[in-house]
Amino acid sequence: MTTPKISILLATRNRTEMLKKSLASLVDLASDPENLEILLAFDNDDDKTLEWVQENVLSDLDDKNVGYTCMSFDRLGYIRLNEYYNKLSLEAEGDWLFFWGDDAIMKTQDWDKKLIEHTGKFRVLRALTHNCHPLAIFPIVPKKWIEIFGYFSPHQLNDNWVSQVAYLSDIVETIDVEIEHDRFDLTGNNNDENFQNRPMLEGNPKDPRDFHHPAWTQRRLQDAKTIIDYRQSLGEDVTWWANMQAGTQDPWEKLKANDPNKQMMQFALPLN
Repeated sequence: MTTPKISILLATRNRTEMLKKSLASLVDLASDPENLEILLAFDNDDDKTLEWVQENVLSDLDDKNVGYTCMSFDRLGYIRLNEYYNKLSLEAEGDWLFFWGDDAIMKTQDWDKKLIEHTGKFRVLRALTHNCHPLAIFPIVPKKWIEIFGYFSPHQLNDNWVSQVAYLSDIVETIDVEIEHDRFDLTGNNNDENFQNRPMLEGNPKDPRDFHHPAWTQRRLQDAKTIIDYRQSLGEDVTWWANMQAGTQDPWEKLKANDPNKQMMQFALPLN
């Protein structure tokens, strides 16, 4: 039996040592690095980072028989972050696709074993990260997710999109894997241009591009319904969705249960 492959999706810019540390944490703590595939997105005006990676990172991956792909993009910027990951997703060959960041550090030994235990399920896997955040900040989706939708996320806020759709369709599964999110506002590290220049399409629901604009809310419900239809085709129980549609099931019940520090209370709002 072939061991399931895990595809690591990572868009990076102007972070070299941090990127090396991040990738090393994944590879060094994996029980079987040969079953990893790393897909990296670089801006074509950031030759410095790509050249540094070629000189300082890729040989280490070769030594450990880790597959990798480097893709060059016209600079899209943080505001179009999902487009990098969508393209990487379409190129990925893994059974699982792992959204990763160059400010993420894997902390769990044999994390890959814990992940592939769930192979065969159509679930979004949620690792543990800062302050017990209820979202899958670094979401892991099955390859079928990409086959169904043709994208990882249609919106800039990748983790938020995948997590909300997954909670709505009752497919979030938490795994015993810990990731440190080494972001400036969380750890005091990496206060660089990348962090300071992060325009967010969130906070102004009247803006048609905003995550909470009604059109995007409806789009998430449509994606959730697509998943429900697929789950029904597998013979899975979708009572959650039926009850949610009937108004007897709080769609965010499980999100709230995973949010002991109440970081996502805005999801108590109605879906309208």
